[in-house]
Amino acid sequence: MGAPSTDKVRNVVLVGHGGAGKTSLAEAMLFMAGETKRLGAVEGGHSNLDYDPEELKRTMTINLALAPVVHKGVKINVIDTPGYADFVGDAIAGMEAAEMALFVVDAVSGPQVQTERLWDIAGEMGIARAVFVNRMDKEHADFEAVMAKLEAQFGHRVGAVQLPMGAEASFHGVIDIIRMKAYHHEADGEHMDDIPAEFTAAVEAAREKLTDLVAEADEALMEKFLEGETLSQADLEKLLGLAIAQSIFIPVFVGSALKLQGIEDLMDEIVSFFPEPTAHGPLPTVDGGEVPFSTSGAVSAFVFKTLSDPYQGRLNFVKVVSGTLSTGTELVNARTGKKERVAHVLKLVGKESTPVDAVPAGDIAVLPKLLETATNDTLSAKGDVRFAPMPLPEPLFAVAIRAKNKADEDKLGTGLNKIVEEEPTLRLKRDAETHQTVLSALGDTQIDVVMQRLKARFNVETELVDLRIPYRETIRKVATAQGRHKKQTGGSGQFGDAWLRLEPNPGKGYEFLDEIVGGRIPRQYIPHVDKGIQDTMVHGVLAGYPVVDVKVAVYDGSYHAVDSSELAFKTAARIGFRAAAEKADMVLLEPIALLTITVPEHYAGDVMGDMSSKRGKILGMEGSGGKQTIKASVPFAEVVGYALALRSLSHGTGSYALEIGEYAEVPFEIAKKVIELHEKEKAEE
Repeated sequence: MGAPSTDKVRNVVLVGHGGAGKTSLAEAMLFMAGETKRLGAVEGGHSNLDYDPEELKRTMTINLALAPVVHKGVKINVIDTPGYADFVGDAIAGMEAAEMALFVVDAVSGPQVQTERLWDIAGEMGIARAVFVNRMDKEHADFEAVMAKLEAQFGHRVGAVQLPMGAEASFHGVIDIIRMKAYHHEADGEHMDDIPAEFTAAVEAAREKLTDLVAEADEALMEKFLEGETLSQADLEKLLGLAIAQSIFIPVFVGSALKLQGIEDLMDEIVSFFPEPTAHGPLPTVDGGEVPFSTSGAVSAFVFKTLSDPYQGRLNFVKVVSGTLSTGTELVNARTGKKERVAHVLKLVGKESTPVDAVPAGDIAVLPKLLETATNDTLSAKGDVRFAPMPLPEPLFAVAIRAKNKADEDKLGTGLNKIVEEEPTLRLKRDAETHQTVLSALGDTQIDVVMQRLKARFNVETELVDLRIPYRETIRKVATAQGRHKKQTGGSGQFGDAWLRLEPNPGKGYEFLDEIVGGRIPRQYIPHVDKGIQDTMVHGVLAGYPVVDVKVAVYDGSYHAVDSSELAFKTAARIGFRAAAEKADMVLLEPIALLTITVPEHYAGDVMGDMSSKRGKILGMEGSGGKQTIKASVPFAEVVGYALALRSLSHGTGSYALEIGEYAEVPFEIAKKVIELHEKEKAEE
């Protein structure tokens, strides 16, 4: 079965920087709850949650994974997510499905770059936050130092609810400040004892701070506290739950996932104090409506992750928002308008699935083999509900990808479309101008994973090639030329003769002028002169790029009563346009990107210096909340791979948006290289 009721559900997503031990914590909770027979280990390749071949090879989480556990009658849906920036989409998906984000922080390193980024995203998404300081058994582990960093980065609302007993090799358990008991895990299980005397002073100070932080969650109790009255244990526990749900207080837990220290007490606190689904408030719909979490009413569910599993095929991870989702239910996809029959409802632990009969509102389940449902879709009884999509980052790292074997091009297209359909932080397009297949992602590692999956799932070997920049060509002065096409083949020949004048037409695109008088070219051939010119402009003269902003007049010509034809004048126009263009001082134009870059203040100077080195211009700056937003214009060719450059410059803390603005003339030396490359490619064809 799923959870017995909505109030018996806790949805907790594990987020934070890569390598902090999120998967190890999820594995520890599975083991402690009896869901797994042995403790899964990431390092040894024995994780229950990291089972994808790419995860095993890289020893890192790539895909969101579920680790549901039942503790004291409550179902805790633990959602393990990647900590690497390229896969932040899955971290956001996990936060979309949860009411609480539990940030896993290393006891040596403290909060790192991705922790800060995800912290801000969780705040924007409106979900409560907590911290688990992991690996207290590691050399140089320092809980007080980590607490100082957390308070410095995230403010005074961060407070400990557990304290470690010892550190490094001497770490042997935790003290629960709420229940005022000491917990330590041994081979025979979890033990609870009185607090050792040497920790009394630290515990009392921590409890006083805890009380002070949570008091404002309830006005009556806060007044009681401010008047000097001692809050009862029941008062404190009530305040704690309220303060966490309202984000007034951010609790900090501590332990070691590998040593199983602090894990059972953590699960106790999740059950007792973490918010249930109704605390998150109703889920907004695209039309401005809201749907509250309730088992009453018709079924509705939001798809927060789609995955192709090598064992079970296509899987959709859903959070039930209203009603109770049961096996055999027929639902309608709001995006497609098509019906989907729920043949099975699964509980998933890593790759291991168990069928369940029903899942109430607030709970999470996995639906296999739905035909046309994907991430961000809404399923409901009538298809009249559509929830707002997740706030995913726009993929800006674009590459051109092709099959190594030309015979595999069709398979490549099929494979890419299926992978992109599952992963909303990927974009795919076939560029009609450059004739390239362009894949956009969040970074190079995500691209590499896609290439490996194409090989494993679709047997397609791929390679990356340079992304072609959509340059343009134009003219800078007036020029004239004759286009004359004469061909005699024995019977009827071909004859067309047109004089063309080319003029710069800045910002006004292409204009065609018919200046023929006296019937020098018959009326019926004039449109074909126009067509011949436009056909030639598509592939340019300098380097094969489209010609823009040119006014072309046909002002003279001649014809033959028998041999002239539409094709002959079209060909004559092509010849005339090329001849005139070569005399019109043609230049290459490049697209200019408009960037809006946001970085912490101390990286702003490095970013602006880098922009200058890329031929960019700073258009303005604006500071707020310790961050600088820099607006710049820079040639697009210089920032094709800017996602990686900014990550390096800002140590992963920066973000940016990009749009193509105007076109500008390419400097001579760069234009020369582009033209030479075009000539080389033509020679190799």
